[in-house]
Amino acid sequence: MSQMEIDQVLAQIRALSTQVRPNGPQPPAAQGTGASEFATLLRQGIDQVNQSQQHATQLADAFARGAPGVELSQVMVQMEKASVSLKALTQVRDRIVSAYQDIMNMQM
Repeated sequence: MSQMEIDQVLAQIRALSTQVRPNGPQPPAAQGTGASEFATLLRQGIDQVNQSQQHATQLADAFARGAPGVELSQVMVQMEKASVSLKALTQVRDRIVSAYQDIMNMQM
């Protein structure tokens, strides 16, 4: 993966993290929608990873069939992007589960 592509992935991660982290405390009326916004953001992330996986599979299939205009380098780059995005999603899932377990183990 080239440095430019890595920078693009990092920019996407930073953009998503700024959406997740609000700049300041929200008023009580806006806090009620926080859960649905988080769920929506999480769903969008999952959908993007799914689309990336599907696109990589389609490119690999097209290359295997010998479709014109599909090069091995394109297939490998897309497969690597899909792999990195899946690993990132797995890390997010693990951290969410860990945070949930920490909250559930808190004594009241």
